[in-house]
Amino acid sequence: MGRDLAQNFSAARSVFEEADAALDFALSRLCFEGPESELQLTENTQPAILTTSIAALRAMEAEGFPRPDYVAGHSLGEYSALVAAGALTFAAAVRIVRLRGRYMQEAVPAGEGAMAAILGADLRTVEDACEEASGGGTCSPANINSPGQVVIAGTARAVDRAVEILKQRGAKRAVRLNVSAPFHCALMIRAQERLAADLDEIEFANLGVPLVSNVDAAVTRSGAEARAKLVRQVSRPVRWQESVERLAGECGVETFVEVGPGKVLSGLIRKIAAGARCLNVEDGAGLRATRAALVVDPQASERAAGGE
Repeated sequence: MGRDLAQNFSAARSVFEEADAALDFALSRLCFEGPESELQLTENTQPAILTTSIAALRAMEAEGFPRPDYVAGHSLGEYSALVAAGALTFAAAVRIVRLRGRYMQEAVPAGEGAMAAILGADLRTVEDACEEASGGGTCSPANINSPGQVVIAGTARAVDRAVEILKQRGAKRAVRLNVSAPFHCALMIRAQERLAADLDEIEFANLGVPLVSNVDAAVTRSGAEARAKLVRQVSRPVRWQESVERLAGECGVETFVEVGPGKVLSGLIRKIAAGARCLNVEDGAGLRATRAALVVDPQASERAAGGE
């Protein structure tokens, strides 16, 4: 993860070096070499994804890409969005997301929580099934990703009951996910409380670029408001569908650039916003293709590099 960026862009390489220094361990080596079993631990996965995303962003900036009109991120991605908007320093963000991963992992004993992907059922049907399945447990929508794609989370038995109910009610697919904890549900309250105390110690600047936030799909410009929403985000559902609808609707966004590993969000955006143009930067090839698609001024890279 991120090796190509670090090898080909000095700005990206500097981000990995900064992450190693901020965390006091070689996150870069873990990203580039593994082992995969260590990288998949939530407290490592979260800073690794953040670091790779910001490495891609810094490479784009050095290559003269224009500043975005809006930023947004899915769950963990909201931290990358806030770094991009100038609300958080990267060093502060990478330290806090490592703690975030640890707190979320420790909030629920292994095996007691679960998440499941529900495809082909509308949100109301999923909400009703979760409520019906929750007797004596917890079950609720965790990620509202796109029309007909919702992830639920909660106690294992309640999630399993909801899966069976939704299969009976016509969901095309309802299946448990292989995850380490039940994110974005009420079981994360303890993690939310621990994270809130740490976030209170971090300075948040007002945003230089407006953010459309996870918890309410609202446009956010205040650093204090962004901090509060990061706290609420831990135990609340990610409203990604609404966020994209807001961006494509009243914000007038037509081109989305997914920055960081993978293309999952691009696929979701295409399902939400018909006609949206989706581009992706996770390595050098993606950066070059996106630069060509956006027709970035070829002289801008020299000006950007000279300004650093």
